[in-house]
Amino acid sequence: MIWLPAMILGAVWGAWTARKRGGRRLDMAQYGAVYAIGLGLVAVLASILIDRLTH
Repeated sequence: MIWLPAMILGAVWGAWTARKRGGRRLDMAQYGAVYAIGLGLVAVLASILIDRLTH
């Protein structure tokens, strides 16, 4: 269940990155979505790996 905090963290991190680079609202939304999907995917894969190694 670590994917949800990872996606939230990714969205915040992506929006912050876009804002730092001078992006507008839509840029921040796009960066946030991409970072959220990326970190969410990594978290899901990590969850599967952890589950497989512990059972």
